[in-house]
Amino acid sequence: MGKRILSASQRPTLVFEQRFWTQGYRFVAGLDEAGRGALAGPVVAAAVILSPEADHEPLLAAGVRDSKLLTPSRRDRLFELVRQQAEGWAVGLVAASEIDRLGIVAATQQAMGLALRQLPMPPEALLIDYLRLPEQTLPQQPITHGDQLSLSIAAASILAKVTRDQMLVAYETAYPGYGFARHKGYGTEAHRAALAHLGPCVLHRRSFRPLREALQT
Repeated sequence: MGKRILSASQRPTLVFEQRFWTQGYRFVAGLDEAGRGALAGPVVAAAVILSPEADHEPLLAAGVRDSKLLTPSRRDRLFELVRQQAEGWAVGLVAASEIDRLGIVAATQQAMGLALRQLPMPPEALLIDYLRLPEQTLPQQPITHGDQLSLSIAAASILAKVTRDQMLVAYETAYPGYGFARHKGYGTEAHRAALAHLGPCVLHRRSFRPLREALQT
């Protein structure tokens, strides 16, 4: 089940970041994922650090928010802006085979950990959409609807979504017939029809129920 979307007028702010900044944590990383509910492709996580000294009005004025509330063309434009404005950013991903081995929650946590390790500076505190990272000893705050409330998490949601979408578009050539460029690995009617006709490929998460059912038949 997808997350409930808050009011259409809801805009992310820096309230959560400022709480950590006032406690002396300068490098506060916002974390979010894309592809958690898909049937195929990796789960991708992004981490974004916004400087407490910088002017973040360009991000706010441009409409950085939960990636699910943006059109693909708007996400693409904001993807470039976030990378320009962020003090640090990084992306981590976990492939379908590892999702099958670990489970989707653990795989998502692993993707977030990979993103954190690739940041250009060590994070000092974490703001995370929904999840907690049990292996991290840093101060962290899981936030329900974090991608709709925290600017750094919203920025991370855009980086994760665009990165994953670009990957699925590229997979269209390597794995034709599934329509990955259109549905990005999610369980649309067209995707399920392709699965019934072609069977799963290496990108599919065989532990997910629709794939288990397809393999049984």
